Amino acid sequence: MTKMMHCANVYRMGTFVAEAFSFFHDHAVFSDSVEYFVFPGFADVHVHLREPGFSYKETILTGTRAAARGGFTAVCSMANLSPVPDTVANLQTQLDMIDRDACILVKPMGAITVGEKGNRIADLEGMAPMVSAFSDDGCGVADAGLMREAMQRAHALGKVIAAHCEDTRYLPADPRSEWSEVERDILLAADTGAALHVCHVSSEVSLSLIRQAKRDGIDVSCETAPHYLLLDETMCEDFGKWKMNPPLRSPKDKAALIEAVLDGTVDMIATDHAPHSAEEKSRGFEKSLNGIVGLECAFPVLYTGLVREGILSIEDLVRLMSINPRQRFSLGGTEVDIDAYTVWAIGQRDTVDPSRFLSMGRCTPFEGMNVYAACAETVYKNRPVWSSGKP
Repeated sequence: MTKMMHCANVYRMGTFVAEAFSFFHDHAVFSDSVEYFVFPGFADVHVHLREPGFSYKETILTGTRAAARGGFTAVCSMANLSPVPDTVANLQTQLDMIDRDACILVKPMGAITVGEKGNRIADLEGMAPMVSAFSDDGCGVADAGLMREAMQRAHALGKVIAAHCEDTRYLPADPRSEWSEVERDILLAADTGAALHVCHVSSEVSLSLIRQAKRDGIDVSCETAPHYLLLDETMCEDFGKWKMNPPLRSPKDKAALIEAVLDGTVDMIATDHAPHSAEEKSRGFEKSLNGIVGLECAFPVLYTGLVREGILSIEDLVRLMSINPRQRFSLGGTEVDIDAYTVWAIGQRDTVDPSRFLSMGRCTPFEGMNVYAACAETVYKNRPVWSSGKP
């Protein structure tokens, strides 16, 4: 059954959106309380698929199925794997698994340094044609000289450096652990001309630095995650589902993030989907591993918490979750492509229920939240990769 997005003339987020929405407009399906919208498939540039090396947490098969259920048709997989994709041979191990098991587009990130250990630069030149960007996600690159060299080489290759900014001289709960390295990397990007992307921004000071860098013409972009926009440290309880890195910060930081989304400082929203085993997340807040899952509930919680509350338009939410990440990381899909889209029942009441997740991870602080959007279907390469089975 063909479902579509209504109000096609309102949406002008690139050629895909204008023409694809027009294509579907004559096939609208409405009910008294639910309207079906078609969007270009979402793109998440910060996903931990855990394979190779940690398939007890997640696999490419389960992770991409979860992504499809959440409306995503493209993801960038992070490099903290075993083997770490720091050479062409190690990267190929992951690429072979992707070719075999992925149901959507998966574009890996290659490591910045060998083993993500921050001592020697990885084979950036060899991996460049096969990766979306370079990142030592999970680890900040502490050596400024090494980061400068990595930026110079990435710039020559036309690739983005996606920086996990964490200065380990400070505890993660201290915002300086984030913004001090954001500040350093912006200066390095200015000196080298590199394209810098700051991962999972969470603090007000980081946003101020990035905003000024953009005004100064530095090639910098950034992402934040749904939990930083909707939750804050006052809500945390002694459960593993509240443990992530960077941690939830103050209500003031959350307000600054929303402001930065509205003024364009934040370019995109990424989930930082980071599944762990049930045991690894059952040790209470202090001892549980960092990381929560987000692919399957990102759009529903953001629509409910931001769009339905009148804070953000649905056009801008789709831009943040689809158009902008695709453009920054060259993931395609910004032109007309009715073979890759996602259909949502907007207004349909649902509850975030991890027991229904397709991901092997079950830990999310959004568990039990009432939401007002449900994914009806996701199509990739002209075939359904997720369907709710409902008309």
